[in-house]
Amino acid sequence: MKKSSAVIVLVLMIAAIIGLGYVDYAIVRDTMNTPGKGESIKLGLDLAGGVSITYQATGEEDPSVQDMADTIYKLQQRVTAYSTEAKVYQEGTRRINIEIPGVSDANKILEELGKPGSLYFIKQNGPDGSLNYQYDGVGYVLTKPLDQLREEGSIVCDGTNVISSEPATRTDTTTRQYVVNLTFDPEGTTAFGEATTEAYLNGATIGIYYDDQFVSVPRVNEPITGGQCEISGQESYEEAEQLASTIRIGGLTVELEELSSSVVGAQLGSQAIRTSFMAAGIGIILIIIFMIVVYWIPGVASSLGLILYTEIVIGLIKAFDITLTLPGIAGIILSIGMAVDANVIIFARMREETAKDLSVGTAMKNGYSKALSAIIDGNVTTLIAALILGIRGTGTVQGFAITLALGIIVSMFTALVITRLIMNAFYGAGIQNEKFYGRAKEIKSINIVGKRWIIIAISAILVLSAPVLMAVNQASIGHPLNFSLEFLGGTSTTADIGEDMTLDRIESEIQPLVSEITGDNAINISNVEGSKINIRTRALTLSEREALTDMLKNNFGAADTDIEMENISATISSEMQADAIWATIIALVCMLIYIWIRFRDVRFGAASVTALLHDAMVVIACYALTRISVGGTFIAAVLTIIGYSINATIVIFDRIRENLRIMGKAPLEEVVNTSVTQTLSRSVFTSLTTFITVLMLFILGVSNIRDFALPLMVGVVAGTYSSVFLAGNLWYMFRQIKGKAKEKAK
Repeated sequence: MKKSSAVIVLVLMIAAIIGLGYVDYAIVRDTMNTPGKGESIKLGLDLAGGVSITYQATGEEDPSVQDMADTIYKLQQRVTAYSTEAKVYQEGTRRINIEIPGVSDANKILEELGKPGSLYFIKQNGPDGSLNYQYDGVGYVLTKPLDQLREEGSIVCDGTNVISSEPATRTDTTTRQYVVNLTFDPEGTTAFGEATTEAYLNGATIGIYYDDQFVSVPRVNEPITGGQCEISGQESYEEAEQLASTIRIGGLTVELEELSSSVVGAQLGSQAIRTSFMAAGIGIILIIIFMIVVYWIPGVASSLGLILYTEIVIGLIKAFDITLTLPGIAGIILSIGMAVDANVIIFARMREETAKDLSVGTAMKNGYSKALSAIIDGNVTTLIAALILGIRGTGTVQGFAITLALGIIVSMFTALVITRLIMNAFYGAGIQNEKFYGRAKEIKSINIVGKRWIIIAISAILVLSAPVLMAVNQASIGHPLNFSLEFLGGTSTTADIGEDMTLDRIESEIQPLVSEITGDNAINISNVEGSKINIRTRALTLSEREALTDMLKNNFGAADTDIEMENISATISSEMQADAIWATIIALVCMLIYIWIRFRDVRFGAASVTALLHDAMVVIACYALTRISVGGTFIAAVLTIIGYSINATIVIFDRIRENLRIMGKAPLEEVVNTSVTQTLSRSVFTSLTTFITVLMLFILGVSNIRDFALPLMVGVVAGTYSSVFLAGNLWYMFRQIKGKAKEKAK
C-alpha cells in the first residue's frame, strides 16, 4: 500500500468511527434518557417495564391454524388499548404470548382479560318458562348450570359469533348515552334475531354472561334482526369501553388458560441500562489501554477496530429493530471482551514470525494466514452455543443469544477485515520498524503433560465439589440448587417497601400477613437488596395476587411501580428444566461432531467435550456454593462458558495439529507442552480482556446482572484453566490409550 493511500485509509477509518460514533451517541443517549422515543433501541419488558402473559389453549387437541390466528387478532385488538407497543404472538401450536410494555398492574389486566372464550348470550326464560337467571339483591346469578342451559337451547349464541364490539357515545336532544355496538356473524344474526323477537314480545331480557358472572343484562326494546345491536345503560364511556373489551375477549375462538405472567417495574430497567452502558464503556477503555500497552501499533489498530465493532453492533441492533433485554446487554458486554480474541491470536502469530527474522510485512501476512483456521473454528463452536440458546431458550435468554451471536459475527469481520486494513495502513504510512510490533520471546517449554496427574486430581476435586455442594443444599434448603420459579413454578413477588427489614421483622410483620392471604405457611421471604424484599409462594390465584399487592401497598407503602410479580405454572417450569438439559446435551454433541470433522480425529472432540463438562460442573458448583437463583439465565451462563472455553481449547488444538506436522517424530508429550506454551499468552490475555468486561458488569450491574456475571467470571477462570492445563492432557491420554491398545494387539 502506497503511503498516500495508507494515510487516506486511516483518515477514512477515523472518519467512519467518528461518524458512526455520533449516530450511536444519539442511540445510546435516547435509550438511557428517553427509552421508547427518539433514536432509542427497542427494549424488552425487563428493561422497559410492563406485563408479560403466556396463555395456552385448553383441551386435548391442538386448535386449528385459523382458530389461533383469529384468537391472536382479537387479543391484539384488546391489548392495544393498554399500549400501542403491545404485541401478541404465537409460540408452538397451543400457546400465545402477550407483551404489554409501560404498564404495571398485571392483576388488573389479567382480570380484564379473564378467561377468553367463555362469553354467552342467555335467554331470561327457559322453554318451560322457568327463569334461567335472577337478581339476588347484589347482582344477577344463574339458576341453572351452563350445561343444562345449553341442552335446553337457552344459550342464544356465544362470543365466537360476535364479529366486532366497539364503545360509542350517542347524544340525543337532552342527554348523552354511552353504548356498545355489536355486530354478529350470519349464524349469530339469525339466532339473535329470533331470540330478541321472542324477548321483545315477552318483555324479557337477554343476559351477557362472561367468566362466571353477568356483565350486562339489557332489556330488549325491539327485535334485532339485522345483525347489529346496541347495548345502552353504561354510566361512562370507560364503562362502555370495558364492556366492549370484555365481549371482544370473550368472543375468542379458542379458550385459553394462564400459564405464566410477570410484571416488571421500569425503574429496574432504567438503572440497568445506565449501569450496563457504563460497565461497557469502562470495559472498553480498560481493554484499549491493555491492548496498546501490550501490543503497541497492533494494539492501536485493534482498539480502533474494537470501537468500530461496538458502534456496528449498536447500529445493527437499532437498524434491525432487535429487542434489547437485560441478558442481551450482558451478551453485548461479554462479546466486547471476546472481540479482541481473534486479534490476540493474530498478533501472537505475528510476533512468532518476526522472531524468525522475517520482515514485519511478511510476519503480518503470515500471522493472519496461520491464525485463520483457529479463529474460524473457535468462533463457529461459540456460535453453536448461541444457536442452541436461541432455539431452546425463551424470552430474555433468546435476547442474550441474539446479541452474543451478532457480536461474534461482527467481531470476526472487524478482526479479519477492519483491523487488518488499519494494520496495513499503519505499515504503508511508514510505521514499519519491528519495535512497534514486537517479537516473540523465547519461552521455556512448560511441562504440562508431566504434571498431568496433579492436574487431573485438581480437576476431579473441582468437578466433585458440585455434587457435594448440591447434596448439602438438598439437606438444608430442600433443593440441590436455589431453583427460581422458572424451574419450580409458583409466584414470586418483589417489592420495594422503603426500609430495610431484619429477619425478625420479616417473620413477625410480613410473614403472618402473607400466610393469611395464601392460607399456608409454605412461603419464603428474603431481602433482595436495600429496601427490597422477595416473597416466594405456591402459584397464587388472581384474587390472591391482588390481595397480596393490596397488602404491600396498604401496610408497607409500596407503590404499583415498586411491585414486580411473576407467576409460573408447573407446566412451564418442567419444560424449562427439560430445555436446560437438552440444550446442554445438544450443544455438546454438535461441538463434538464439528471438531471431529474439522480435526479429523475424534479424540480432539472427546477431549474438548470432557473439558467442557469440567467447566460446566465448576459453574454449577458456583451456583450451588453461592446459592444464586437458578432460572432461565442459568443455561445461558453454562452454554456461554462452554462456547468460550471451546474457543480457547481449539486455539491450543489447532497448534497441536500444526506442530504434529512441523515437529515430525517428536514425542507427543513434547508436542503438547510446546503447543500449550506457544499459545499461553493468547490464553491469558484473552481471559483477561473477557474477565475485565464481565467484572465491570458485576461491579456496576443491577442485582439480576450480578447474579449472571459472577458465574461467568468463575466460568472464564475455569475455562482458561481447562484449556491450558486439562484439554491437552486429555488428548494426550486418549492418544496413549490407543497406542497401548496397538501394542497389546501385537
